[in-house]
This record gives sequence, structure tokens and C-alpha cells, in this order.
Amino acid sequence: MRIVVAERNPLVISALREMLECDGRFELLGTAQSGKQFLDLAAEGGFDVAVIGWKLADMDGADVLAEVQTRKLNVRIAVFSNDHDIGILKQCVRLGAQGYCFQFDDPAIIFDTILAVAHGRICIPFIDINKVNDTPLSRLTVRERELLAVLSDGWTNLQIATRTGISENTVKYHLKNLYDKLDVRNRAMAVALYSSEKRTHKQPFG
Repeated sequence: MRIVVAERNPLVISALREMLECDGRFELLGTAQSGKQFLDLAAEGGFDVAVIGWKLADMDGADVLAEVQTRKLNVRIAVFSNDHDIGILKQCVRLGAQGYCFQFDDPAIIFDTILAVAHGRICIPFIDINKVNDTPLSRLTVRERELLAVLSDGWTNLQIATRTGISENTVKYHLKNLYDKLDVRNRAMAVALYSSEKRTHKQPFG
């Protein structure tokens, strides 16, 4: 089974290399520490599965998966995460990752995930598939989404009030409801979350 590993931490790459070589069923064809390096390897092809860390030197897993889709690269990917965040897992599923495992998993689980992906199956930890698209932004109304969009453009409360014909106090009321729904404390956190959610619609990298 021919494997490519993309991971920014050389110690993790070394540990994976040793695990794969000791198992005997896998051949490590190449490694990359940046998303750009990995995308170059993916364009060349010649391997069965790519195992990628969630954080690379220049991109994160969401960026890489989005680029794979944008460039229509024929590559099967298992994400190898060190973060036990269900939000990351949901992102990976939405962006087309075929496998997902954790760096602290037993080696047998990691190997089973890689093999399943190589054989054309999807192998991820249990998740309610009906809730894959259940993100904080998905709970917002159309008006609240519009408000968040202008916040990200740098509009002040006064500008929002003037341009929408409502009072500043009403704007503050809507913002409080928006922050409560997103579980954030201020506009900077709301805009950061909005930017993160928009990554799946980014322009092609590079």
C-alpha cells in the first residue's frame, strides 16, 4: 500500500514512518511539511492514500481538502489529527476526506483507517451524519448572516444603523443575539468564526 504523509512536525513524520515500515503492509513514498508540497505530490499521483495532519506549515487541513476539490485531484485522504474537536471532524467530512483518525489512536486503528480508505471506503469516527452541516452559522437567520457579513467588512454600529434605517440600540440588540447564537463574546470573535466558516469557498491557493 503506497502512502504519502503530509505533516508539519518532523517528529510525527518520523514516528509514522517507523510505524508504517514495521507493519510491512505499507510503503512510504514521500513526505511533505507544507500544503503546497503536498498538492504538488498529489498532482503527480502514484500513491494509494495520503495521510495529512490538520495543521501544515502553510495551510490547514480545510485549505488542503478544499484545494484538492478545486483542482479535481484524484487522491484519497485520511486526516491524522491531534485535536479532539468535533468541529474539525465535521469540516473534514464536508470537505470530502475519506478517513479520519487521531494521532493518539492505537496503531491498529490508524492502520485500519488507512487500509479502508485505500480500498475505497470511508472510515471516520462515529458522527451523526444529519448534523454534519450543523455549524454555528447554520443556525443564523438570513438577516443575521447579512449583519455578520457587514461586520466582517468593518462596518461600525453607526454605519449599520444609518444604512439599514434602524437605531444604534437596535443594532446592539441584534448583535447581542448574534453573539449569543455563535457563543462568542465580541465582534472580533464573531468575524473570526465567520472567516473560518468561509474557508470552504476560498479562491484556489497560490
